[in-house]
Amino acid sequence: MYAVGHLALGYLTGKLTSKLLKVNVNVPLLFVLSIIPDTDLLISGLEHRGPSHSIVAFVFFSIPALMLYGKRALPYFLALAQHPIIGDYLTGGGVQLLWPVNQTWYILTRANMTSPANILTEWVLFMVSLATLLRTRDAQTLFRQHPSNLLLSIPVLTVLLPSLFHFPLRVPSELLIPHMVFLGLFVPSILIDLLHIFRKES
Repeated sequence: MYAVGHLALGYLTGKLTSKLLKVNVNVPLLFVLSIIPDTDLLISGLEHRGPSHSIVAFVFFSIPALMLYGKRALPYFLALAQHPIIGDYLTGGGVQLLWPVNQTWYILTRANMTSPANILTEWVLFMVSLATLLRTRDAQTLFRQHPSNLLLSIPVLTVLLPSLFHFPLRVPSELLIPHMVFLGLFVPSILIDLLHIFRKES
């Protein structure tokens, strides 16, 4: 799955969980956690979908937050966990879900990321996430000053680098529009925060 699918799934998973649990969520943090496992693409020597996609590792590192914040931490954990389980395992490709307990690569199907079915899935997820962002007014909150908006720099890179520079992988032309829409949501949000910081310092 490409960045747009992971971003959409992470947001939707976290948002749905927060609604069910009746807790508020930080939307930029949901977006960051939804794509953070793919930092392995930028780390030399680390195999993609390996240790950084391990549910065992996620649980281990999430225990302090879950103990401290209880159900308020659950939407963030699920936004992170959806990446390897739904975004990668269910949509095709091998994932080391149980590293370091075992080194097995779990594969449900060997789907091609550029297949019409995968591209359609990512478009559907994108449209549902965009509709949810607009309906819940989360899109409007992204355009209000908040320090956490600077976190969106991470998803900006995951959208910008593959879409425009084909690094670390090439995004199919069919998915450029959703990638650019996310970019159009994230960049102004970051700029609003940066302008606020510069005004305070001057």
